[in-house]
Amino acid sequence: MCWSAEADLVAGSVVAAVGVAAVVRAGASRRLPLAALPLLLGVHQLVEAGVWSGWAWARTAWAVIALPLLPLYVPTAVWCATRRRSAAAFTALGAVVALALTAALVRHPVTAQVHGHTLGYAVGIPAAGLLLAGYLLATLGSLLCSGDGRLRLLGWITGLGALACALLWRLAFVSTWCALAAVASVVLLTWARPPAPGRSVSPPAPPGR
Repeated sequence: MCWSAEADLVAGSVVAAVGVAAVVRAGASRRLPLAALPLLLGVHQLVEAGVWSGWAWARTAWAVIALPLLPLYVPTAVWCATRRRSAAAFTALGAVVALALTAALVRHPVTAQVHGHTLGYAVGIPAAGLLLAGYLLATLGSLLCSGDGRLRLLGWITGLGALACALLWRLAFVSTWCALAAVASVVLLTWARPPAPGRSVSPPAPPGR
């Protein structure tokens, strides 16, 4: 989220454009789902511009992406890219968290109120602390245990950035999620291109006699 509808529109457009570039870079490779994450984050911010305008569908769409979709999408995309068992385990955890959050969205309407220079969302999630822990473990854990140095960097950036954003949001100062999404998107853009396959080098022919 950003601090105004206009900021969400600008930031969302930029992040989505980076996402398109990352998708093109990834091509038809196992990296494609994770490379598409910035595109999803950009669309998420564009949707929030509608929340600022009071559109009910935008509140629901924002919550669907933020709550059940991301904790399942991120570890699944990491598993697709790395095929690591740890990513598969985090995907299973993300699925459990996503099911619980989906049930909460079905039972409770999504509300949003202006909170200083940010938006505050309320859904009515039972066992919110436990689900938040599972959410963070599924998303950040899959990145930190990916075995890929750049994805581990993304995990640290996302974790520390999320903490800073949450503190700023609680102070009702300004939301910086859009800046965090932009940084994460640039990291994924640099990661998206698959490594070039190793070239086999033929041994030199013995000199003729």
